[in-house]
Amino acid sequence: MSADDSLPARPQPESAARAVFARALRDTLVFLAVLALLALAGGWLVAGLPGLWGALIGVGLAVVFSTTTALAMLRTLHSPPATMAAVVMGTWLAKVAVVIVVLAVTRGLDGVHKPVLGLVLAVGVVGSAVLDYRAVTQGRVPYVEPTEPGA
Repeated sequence: MSADDSLPARPQPESAARAVFARALRDTLVFLAVLALLALAGGWLVAGLPGLWGALIGVGLAVVFSTTTALAMLRTLHSPPATMAAVVMGTWLAKVAVVIVVLAVTRGLDGVHKPVLGLVLAVGVVGSAVLDYRAVTQGRVPYVEPTEPGA
């Protein structure tokens, strides 16, 4: 047994970054699942079936809006920075387009309670942003990758 075997393993930068993105995604999905249950019940109580539809669409949009960045980061973790930036920018543009299209389509529908939809969407997106912030600030990702002595 050498002296190096007794030292605890140092987390690798790649696995540390993956852990941060995975935590952000996991926490967001749990949050949105709880929000869905509360929003569906609240929407039903506030406005009946239109409130239920508003809550369902709001949670669906929050899922699309809140999970795509973490998924894009996880998928491009091994890619060059330019590729990662292009994928993240492309997913951001796509999710904004999806939100705009869905909101435009639901605008004319009487069967969707718009205040419930808006409130659920806002709570979902802001809550997910807070969870992303928490995952990043509490993550232990080194700024530089240390080199091994003698390498």
